[in-house]
Amino acid sequence: QVQLVESGGGLVQAGGSLRLSCAASGRAFSSYNMGWFRQAPGKEREFVAAISWGGGKTYYADSVKGRFTISRVNARNTVYLQMNSLKPEDTAVYCCAADRRPYQSILTATPDEYDYWGQGTQVTVSS
Repeated sequence: QVQLVESGGGLVQAGGSLRLSCAASGRAFSSYNMGWFRQAPGKEREFVAAISWGGGKTYYADSVKGRFTISRVNARNTVYLQMNSLKPEDTAVYCCAADRRPYQSILTATPDEYDYWGQGTQVTVSS
């Protein structure tokens, strides 16, 4: 069983920054690509960013490219999402997720390709 626990959310003014963390346990963390998704009230789940198992490749949604940075420290079993220049439209619950297969060379934005999810952390950006 894999457990993913997010932290770091909160309330921030537009233009501000937050860093989210996702701590993983229960599986060889360093073997799996990881992703961040978000869901705003009344909207579908949206892909935000993904990072390869070794950390050498990243992939971003167009809406966050240039503002958000995904990273990971495998020795700490943790993946991060640094969010800068936040906008009110970034308000959502942010969840991390683990790819269902190890050592994948392709990063995916498809939720069905992830099999473990955290409970999420709320990010609220005020205007």
